[in-house]
Amino acid sequence: MDLEKLTTETRNQKTMRLDTMSTHDVLVLMNQEDQQVPKAVEKVLPQIESAVGIITTNFKRGGRLFYMGAGTSGRLGVLDAAECVPTFGTDPEMVQGLIAGGMSAMTVAVEGAEDSAKLGQQDLLHAKLTANDTVVGIAASGRTPYVIGGLDYATTIGAATISLACNKDAVISAHAQTVIEVEVGPEVLTGSTRLKSGTAQKLVLNMLSTVSMIGIGKVYKNLMVDVKPTNEKLVERSKRIIMAATDCSLATATQAFNAADQDVKLAIVMVLTDLSRAEATTRLRQAKGFVRQAVN
Repeated sequence: MDLEKLTTETRNQKTMRLDTMSTHDVLVLMNQEDQQVPKAVEKVLPQIESAVGIITTNFKRGGRLFYMGAGTSGRLGVLDAAECVPTFGTDPEMVQGLIAGGMSAMTVAVEGAEDSAKLGQQDLLHAKLTANDTVVGIAASGRTPYVIGGLDYATTIGAATISLACNKDAVISAHAQTVIEVEVGPEVLTGSTRLKSGTAQKLVLNMLSTVSMIGIGKVYKNLMVDVKPTNEKLVERSKRIIMAATDCSLATATQAFNAADQDVKLAIVMVLTDLSRAEATTRLRQAKGFVRQAVN
């Protein structure tokens, strides 16, 4: 294993005296380095677009999205998957984050877990992966065996495979159909890929999940119309979403919200079309969940 060849492991020449710099200077330098990340992501937008198209197509087939990674990469995948449930009203099974070593690895490193390709395969076996699913393997270094094992198994099943690395010509790229390589350069703290690499991965995952959800009707205008009102704050947000989508009063939004049994998307269609709950439900179903098509 020649880590020195990996950009994520090389030393940043701007921070060779990091331990002697003032707090102010370190913060300024970190901020300057972080500003390079969106530019690096911009260079791979065509590859991200291809990945979104694959994920969206498989969602429409009833497929699921799996993120796989170890350490920071795995935790970011779990985070993005978990946020899809309240944001887009998805079933927890629809977007899943798999981390080497299991959920206990979210807070405590599980020694050796990331070095097992077999473990990656076993996790997807346990999830009953199908050919309609998509697997996104995430590894800043681009060489994590756990991720490679998962991608290889997904290929044998016929599932779509996407790799996300922060090094050029990453090892995992050879194990995926769609390749995303975001090269952000050496970290401020040598080898600490939770920094720029982690930020790059988070930005890409934001795009993959958000744009895919837009593609299956989870958004109307720029509103989260499938949000699940699981607490008081989200109940009030739901009403504001209905008001913003329909330009109605709070009283009307509240009435529609309750009449729709707290289904924001359904309430919006009811207000905009003046249809009953049953009629609006049929209209939404015919529009495959897209509010714009339903109201037009």
